[in-house]
This record gives sequence, C-alpha cells and structure tokens, in this order.
Amino acid sequence: MQKRITGSDQHFDRTTSASICNAIGERLRQNMQPESSALPSRLQALLDEMQRQDRANAV
Repeated sequence: MQKRITGSDQHFDRTTSASICNAIGERLRQNMQPESSALPSRLQALLDEMQRQDRANAV
C-alpha cells in the first residue's frame, strides 16, 4: 500500500507541478493505444444520437 502525503508542508512549485502533469499525460498517451480507446457500441450509439439531436436543434 502506498503511503499518502497528508502534511501541508509538501507543496510543489508551479513548474514542478506542470512537469509532473506533462509526464503523466505523456505516459498515458504512450500506453493508450487508439484501438483500446474505442467506445462500446451502445455508448457510441448514444453519443451519435446526442450529436444528431444537437444538429437538429441548431437549425
């Protein structure tokens, strides 16, 4: 189990925080393959329907 830092004296400056966020984002981009990010068919159908309704309401 990982130890959590709970003390208020554990702060990062903006540059360090941004570097950590960028590193996490880069690691996620490397590990998430495009084919693994495909939505389940039911969820994709719901999103398609929402987009269709948005276009119909925009007219």
